[in-house]
Amino acid sequence: MNQRTLPPHLAAAAAAESRSAISTSRFSTHALAAGEQFLAWRQRVGHVVDAPPSKEQIAGGFRGEIDLYAVGGMVFTDCSTQALRLERSVARVSTDSRRDYVFQLFVEGEIGHVTGMHKKRSAPASVQGIVAFDLNQPFRAERPECRLLSLFVPSAIVDEELRDGAAIHGRIVQQGSPLTGLVLDHLSAVAREIPTLDPAAATEALHAGAQLLVAAFRKEARLTGTGRAAIQAAVMGQVRRYIEANLHQSDLTPTSVVQALQLKRATIYRWFEHDGGLGAYIRNRRLREAADELVRFPHLQVTEIAYGLGFQSASDFTRAFRRTFDMSPQDMRVRAWDLRQHNAE
Repeated sequence: MNQRTLPPHLAAAAAAESRSAISTSRFSTHALAAGEQFLAWRQRVGHVVDAPPSKEQIAGGFRGEIDLYAVGGMVFTDCSTQALRLERSVARVSTDSRRDYVFQLFVEGEIGHVTGMHKKRSAPASVQGIVAFDLNQPFRAERPECRLLSLFVPSAIVDEELRDGAAIHGRIVQQGSPLTGLVLDHLSAVAREIPTLDPAAATEALHAGAQLLVAAFRKEARLTGTGRAAIQAAVMGQVRRYIEANLHQSDLTPTSVVQALQLKRATIYRWFEHDGGLGAYIRNRRLREAADELVRFPHLQVTEIAYGLGFQSASDFTRAFRRTFDMSPQDMRVRAWDLRQHNAE
């Protein structure tokens, strides 16, 4: 994220990239008039996600509190809110430069319902636990009243450990396992102690928390043995790189990928189940690339972008885009333009 576009309370936070200082900010809607509370909260979190307001939230007020600490290249927040909906739209993803991961640990209340790039047919009911988001992918979260701890971890750390970090987007690790309990205990202790920690100790504690989180999600992804995990991560990385290099090829299909890389079809298909299947992964990568191109090349016609990414017609592309991102390509382009204008102010 470019510091020039940050609100003042986070410009200092983004600058605290070393062990030399802890940047702290605190915010609460408590002292505001009821009609101002939710809009103030929306502005507070708007650099990362949007919080669409309801009439009830504006008229009846909204309780929200957040403490933020930035040190050692990480950002840690302790947040309590009433029920709300959050969205990181494809327009925002294609406009800003945030590419880290955020892990959200629900200390009180449940996760609610989350939707990533693909909409699962059998999404789990709201549970207690931890959810992970890749900020390079859009998502939507509808969560009840809760208190949660969030740790924003640089993508380099997660990708180095998992080698396929994008696969954890939208994954939920439920409470109940010893490792999940250890993560919650550790980061709950950090939340209590970080106001009194020096920068070096805070950095060490947050990095330890990041390692525990990665371990929890590695286990959730069933990467149990070190050798097996390395092999699976390496092969999935090979598949993803091949797809990225061939997104603009009209004949890119699951079959062509498996044949080109000489892989076992059943194994690869099983490994991409979390992404909705290999075919869904290819389609979603093309749609994400299309979203970026809509922003990067505002003078290109939508049809040119669609055909260039292997879609057979503009109408097929528009339907797939709207189904995935809940907006048309034209609307997304307008939304991205509005975000850029707002960031430039």
